Amino acid sequence: MEHVTRIVIIGGGPGGYEAALVAAQLGAEVTVVDRDGLGGSAVLTDCVPSKTLIATAEVMTTFDSSYEELGIIVADDTPPLERAARVVGVDLGKVNRRVKRLAIAQSHDITQAVTRAGVTVLRGKGRLGPDGQGVDGSREVLVDREDGSTEALRADAVLIATGVHPRELPDAQPDGERILTWTQVYDLEELPRELIVVGSGVTGAEFAGAYQALGSKVTLVSSRDRVLPGEDPDAAEVLEEVFRRRGMNVMGRSRAETVKRVTARTEGADGSAADEADHVEVTLADGRVITGTHCLMAVGSIPNTAGMGLEEAGVKLNDWGQIKVDRVSRTTAPGVYAAGDCTGVFMLASVAAMQGRIAMYHVLGDAVQPLNLKTVASNVFTDPEIATVGYTAADVSCGTMDAVEVKLPLRGNPRAKMQGIRDGFVKLFCRPGTGIVVGGVVVSPRASELIHSISLAVDNNLTVEQVASAFTVYPSLSGSTAEAARQLHIRKRENTDS
Repeated sequence: MEHVTRIVIIGGGPGGYEAALVAAQLGAEVTVVDRDGLGGSAVLTDCVPSKTLIATAEVMTTFDSSYEELGIIVADDTPPLERAARVVGVDLGKVNRRVKRLAIAQSHDITQAVTRAGVTVLRGKGRLGPDGQGVDGSREVLVDREDGSTEALRADAVLIATGVHPRELPDAQPDGERILTWTQVYDLEELPRELIVVGSGVTGAEFAGAYQALGSKVTLVSSRDRVLPGEDPDAAEVLEEVFRRRGMNVMGRSRAETVKRVTARTEGADGSAADEADHVEVTLADGRVITGTHCLMAVGSIPNTAGMGLEEAGVKLNDWGQIKVDRVSRTTAPGVYAAGDCTGVFMLASVAAMQGRIAMYHVLGDAVQPLNLKTVASNVFTDPEIATVGYTAADVSCGTMDAVEVKLPLRGNPRAKMQGIRDGFVKLFCRPGTGIVVGGVVVSPRASELIHSISLAVDNNLTVEQVASAFTVYPSLSGSTAEAARQLHIRKRENTDS
């Protein structure tokens, strides 16, 4: 009888469910142990919900920033002296109900696809068993079920894909009402009047921009010199300028130390009935205090690796609790693989999915190509969006990559002029001798769509000449990519001649 490889996957996010689909297609016996619902945080509390919220904010921003320039007339009864008043508003309760509905529907679709493929899904919390490898080289996985029972599974290989949860500061404990993590904002029924966002990384910047567009008065508290310290400096500068122009209070070099909820009592005119008014106070390291109606904490994440028996099983973790893996997703323990945010490799759903697939290809003896992070495309869903792929300006400045760059502002693009787009650019990097495209940055509306052509160029080692010679539609924003390639060809020749 032919042996069937038994795979147990702990965690049903992109790293887990994509791995399950691949393993089932390759003939393995697959069990997914999941606690919250397939799709993981990416579908239930992170990517899908946040980008659904941002989609509403994007419509608001587009309308507010360009309807007058584009000649759109909105009929209302706002008095002439108050014409600057907001023309459109948002029902946040309705938006959030839609967010949750779409997230649950997406999770349901994933569950159906996985079960149709023959995968068994167990609801519970998984951990590695204490016995280590069995006599046949298998691993034990213990599943703590919702009814309090524990089920033991044997597996030829185990994939850990447990994701992360929001980091909380000791003196800024979320309460789900006024002090919030990014997983709790979808329970709000009313738009925060004054929102303080602590943290200016991708999550903080995305939510700050979204709530600003929805109508909140936003203060963004950043402990660094600028927003998005991990992104292209030129791109971050554009976004911060846009934030400030739209009325956001961006506070750089300002570290939040404590956040507390304060209830103020005010007596009525007759001195009897008292009203309660909630607000939050954020105290900075320099002693300044910022007040608002709500505070969103976006100060990083913690991997879900504690209490899983990983180190006891020989799985090494780094100082942050992230699982150490190689380029084919192997951990330091035989038969144990890991994928996704819990590895800290590149915290993107696309990378998690690729890590999970690679792990299954490796386990099951299929052709496998090790993970190459220099071909990963990523996107910050602010307005404008920031999309990147390949080597970066930081790589060039520190000498990791010898490259020539060209940055082409979008304001000269004819389609951008037609649509009233003033902010953004296309930036390309290429090798000075060969002209091979090694990286790129796009800052524009829907940059996540425009980066694909540059991603193809990077992945296939195309030259700037090849990118420049491909037809683009006129007029189109993608025409700026071809134009940047043409200018980069000239720059490359100038550098070579000199």
